[in-house]
Amino acid sequence: MDEVQHNLEKTIKAIGGVQRLIPHVKTHRAPWLVNYQIQHGVSAFKAATPREVEMVLDAGAPEVVWAYPTATPANIGRVMDAAKQHPHAKVVGLIDSAAGLAEWKNQLSRSPLLNVRLRVDLDPGMGRTGAPMSDAALELARSINEMERFDGWHLYDGHIKDPDRDIRIAKVAEIRDKVRGLVAAGLRETGCGDLIAGGSYSFELWPADEAARVSPGSWIFSSWEHQADLPHLGWQVGAYVLSSVVSAHDGTVTLDAGSKAISPDMPMPTRFVGGGVKIVAMKEEHSVVESHTLKVGDLVALVPRHACTTAYLYDKALVRTQSGEWQIRPQLGNER
Repeated sequence: MDEVQHNLEKTIKAIGGVQRLIPHVKTHRAPWLVNYQIQHGVSAFKAATPREVEMVLDAGAPEVVWAYPTATPANIGRVMDAAKQHPHAKVVGLIDSAAGLAEWKNQLSRSPLLNVRLRVDLDPGMGRTGAPMSDAALELARSINEMERFDGWHLYDGHIKDPDRDIRIAKVAEIRDKVRGLVAAGLRETGCGDLIAGGSYSFELWPADEAARVSPGSWIFSSWEHQADLPHLGWQVGAYVLSSVVSAHDGTVTLDAGSKAISPDMPMPTRFVGGGVKIVAMKEEHSVVESHTLKVGDLVALVPRHACTTAYLYDKALVRTQSGEWQIRPQLGNER
């Protein structure tokens, strides 16, 4: 927990205050970490799945943004149910299409919850979700405003991952130039110009007068990729996969952490670092690594390249508290 506290303090400092922080919970999916952040002044969170929305609300968060535009009735209904169970919390959905807007309208007409608001999701060039930054997005904002539920704008620039900070600054500046006029037009027509923006590689580059809140995700645990690409942020690694050596050969050893255990979305050679080893081969339950010093029975703490997809694999975490005590704590694992 010392590393989590350190990373929280560094992140808050980077953006000028905790009031700007709306962290994504997909990295940890842990209710105790949501509660911890609430105790330290965080008042809003982003979530990707309906189960994460439920977890955030159950942990006592005053606000959650479901950062996943969709037109799927079952998922929207599930988030609506969560909002109904937490009437004092603000629950925000994202819209990037007429179909999505129609489904939210349909469900809200049958259950007109006062604590549900909607934002327009914008595509900053990532090409994943989001309406184009054009009149089409403004039209969605007008329609939501007619429902008296418009909460502002949202964009995630996760395609900006250049290790060179100057390049990241330039790319964020391009997006800022594009979105500025749209937000201003929305403010004139709806009275709301609020924007949530940014990810781990860009959140600190959005000024407060353009993006009131920013939403980094994997900062809470960091990763070896962050240590290489974002050293100026001063984050510390806060999550490891504990593995053991189960077999030893001439110049290599085999670990009991394979492709199912750590960073499953990353290329094999770069899934983890730790113990001074180099990955030679990996299968579902084993990793063969170069080592002339490790022996059978040794424990190795592996640092994932991607903490988010690693935490998703486990429904419990072994946590060292700030008092030095070790505790087993629950997290969602792969619950959707």
